[in-house]
Amino acid sequence: MAFVRNSGCTFIIGVIYTRKKLFDLLEIGCDSENQDSSFDFYDWFMMATIIISIIPLAFHKQNRAFEIIDRVTVIIFIIDYILRVFTADLKLNKGVKSFFIYPFTSMAIIDLVSILPSLSILSGGFRLLKIFRLLRTFRAFRAFKVIRYSKSINLILKVFKSQSKTLGTVAGIAVGYVLFSALLVFNVEPESFENFFDALYWATVSLTTVGYGDIYPTSTIGRIVTMVSSVFGIAIVALPSGIITAGFLEALQDKDSNGEGKE
Repeated sequence: MAFVRNSGCTFIIGVIYTRKKLFDLLEIGCDSENQDSSFDFYDWFMMATIIISIIPLAFHKQNRAFEIIDRVTVIIFIIDYILRVFTADLKLNKGVKSFFIYPFTSMAIIDLVSILPSLSILSGGFRLLKIFRLLRTFRAFRAFKVIRYSKSINLILKVFKSQSKTLGTVAGIAVGYVLFSALLVFNVEPESFENFFDALYWATVSLTTVGYGDIYPTSTIGRIVTMVSSVFGIAIVALPSGIITAGFLEALQDKDSNGEGKE
């Protein structure tokens, strides 16, 4: 009995240790000083797998090589998904409930959506269902999986999160400016804009200074509105770029200072 008890304890400890190592391997948020080189290898391996899995989407015609790529990559994604569910409690810290909550988190949904379309290849019967042809489009969601494995992208997302209030304010100003410009030009030049959507389209194009030229005012007042809209549009479009750049530089400085502090 003592041998069985000791064996059981050893097995449980082994499972706990293995799950912890898997969690450290799967998640990139570990301390870089304590990180094994295999962790970085897994990140690069998954990023390469994601990029390779998207290659067939760049071609209209599919061939045997593309089918093999899809089968191999989707098997890797399925294994990755299962391992993440297996270590969900270590990520969410909510006990047994974590295993039920994790599949509904944003990244888990992206993982699942990137896997499901390929089931039509793994199972020949699914090919008969036309609806699965539509799901092929969702394979492009695999590109979003890069977010999980790229530390640089996570840094950029951190910048967006830290500057979310300021960017939200600028976005509100931009939306208000587009609506105001659209209402203004729609009323001063009804001949050129058949409906309010056309005016919104024109205001958006003017705000971003793209200027397609397919819809434009012809009267003097309308042209004046266009000039004013374009000038102020440049300032509004430039604001997010400055905010993001300043936030990114601040995040890099914080990262460098934290690194120096650890040394």
